[in-house]
Amino acid sequence: MKLKRLPLPLILLLLLIVQTTTGYAQYAEPLNIPPALSAGFGELRNNHFHSGIDFKTQLAVNKPVFAVADGYISRISVSPGGYGLALYLDHPELGQTTVYGHLNSFAKHITQYVEDKQYQEESYRLNLHLEPHEIPVAKGQQIALSGNTGSSGGPHLHFEVRNSETQGPLDPLQFVAKNVRDTQSPDLRGIAFYPIMGQGVVNGSINPTRHTIYKSKAGSPLPLQKKTTAWGTIGVGVKAYDRMNGQNNIYGVKHIRLYVDDSLAFSSTIDEFRFDETRMLNSFVDFEDWRNNKSFFMKSFIEPGNKLRIYNNNLDGYITINQERAYPMKYELEDHHGNITTYTFTVHGTQQDMPLTPICKNLMVWKSDNKYVCYDFMLTIPKENLYTNICFQNTSTPHLGNSYYSNIHEVNNTPVPLHQNGKMWIKITSDTLPQRDKYGVVRINKGNQRDSWMGGTYKNGGLELSINELGNKYAISIDTIAPKIEPLNPQTWKQNGRIRIKLTDDKSGIASFRGTIDGQFVLFSHDSKSTTYTYTFNRQRLGELPIKHFRFVAIDGVGNEAVYEYEL
Repeated sequence: MKLKRLPLPLILLLLLIVQTTTGYAQYAEPLNIPPALSAGFGELRNNHFHSGIDFKTQLAVNKPVFAVADGYISRISVSPGGYGLALYLDHPELGQTTVYGHLNSFAKHITQYVEDKQYQEESYRLNLHLEPHEIPVAKGQQIALSGNTGSSGGPHLHFEVRNSETQGPLDPLQFVAKNVRDTQSPDLRGIAFYPIMGQGVVNGSINPTRHTIYKSKAGSPLPLQKKTTAWGTIGVGVKAYDRMNGQNNIYGVKHIRLYVDDSLAFSSTIDEFRFDETRMLNSFVDFEDWRNNKSFFMKSFIEPGNKLRIYNNNLDGYITINQERAYPMKYELEDHHGNITTYTFTVHGTQQDMPLTPICKNLMVWKSDNKYVCYDFMLTIPKENLYTNICFQNTSTPHLGNSYYSNIHEVNNTPVPLHQNGKMWIKITSDTLPQRDKYGVVRINKGNQRDSWMGGTYKNGGLELSINELGNKYAISIDTIAPKIEPLNPQTWKQNGRIRIKLTDDKSGIASFRGTIDGQFVLFSHDSKSTTYTYTFNRQRLGELPIKHFRFVAIDGVGNEAVYEYEL
């Protein structure tokens, strides 16, 4: 009997079903409540892709968290920011690592292990790497309680799956949350057009044009309200989100495909990335619009310095408009569960004069080392730290009053991301401080926002520091004021068995702190969302002798020190 060959698309679909089913079988769920997500994998964040999924925890903390597979705890992190309390589990048989972040507490035996290390190192903050034999775990074993620690905006469990060898994040929805219901298609919000510098024009301009997509009463996206004409080389971008059944959250779009004249011109799929390339998100998105308007347009063209692995690299997305005709275009937006939104639009090829490009005195080329020098400012950007060529501009303005100790420098007139760091040097114009370590560069924020302390190292009459983006204003300031230590109801400390301190610093921030009782180190916990530092009396560590003298020392980023003492 002759066997009939299956079509290739059907074979691929069957392989995907088998792979997904196998993934679900290998993993238990990390929570024992119905899965609901507040964020998905690969979503767009400030300077990075979201490396996991966020499980809702019913607006509460202390939901039991379970190991999803057999393995061992390979890393424990305790931090006031970031993932807060976090566990990393290696699963050798699967070749994967799972991450559980923003936890409220660890299981009892893990808590004891962590506390011992904190007292050994006399530090609340820890980053521990463990051997396989130290804390093994079994599939379904409770390892923690969910929380809201670190840089978390509300109670949830941040969950990741990584390739253990590369530590590259993978989409956890391949392995868990199989019962999440999603029949809703992505939500299109906008289309943008980008003339390529010196090569293209859109509607008579060399500047990007961004359009809001309005909806019909039925919720369908309406055609663009304005006619778009173009000539030369352009790129297109899209603003879109995803939805899930029964949830008010917005999520990221997994697949983006752009067709021009019915031919695929661009394709991206966010199902994995590496941490050393996650900043390249800033090239994937319209960085200028993000910085100015907190809006995420995703570019459907690949800038030359962008090496993200999310692209079909045979397609760079650049569109050549060189005929006076209509260019039909279509977006396909697809989520993880296969729901698709399509949107068609037209760019009209219209021969038009290219506006004169302003003379660029300081062209910076993405694949070359770049350096800009003037008498009171210097910037160096190593090669391949820009994603595309830019015309750099630096504006120096004398400062007024006594606020700053340098001129104010606007480092480029538009926001531009750097993949890694450039080096910036600013001259001190009023070098009067005997303690030069009190100087620091500040970023001057818009509106009434307080300046952000950036720091820096004294060098040749100025300060040198690293920056990872252009488009901000900087100047030199000083910090000579020690942190402020404010005891909270100290008369109740002994009775309540707990010491609470409010600790703040106006400029360079808290660099270190240390509490002691009768000269013995005591462990204060704290979270970046709060200025309160808390110690709970631990008689096992303090011993049974009467406790008398409490001392707390805080040091800021430039070495200013504050001391508070109290007789218990």
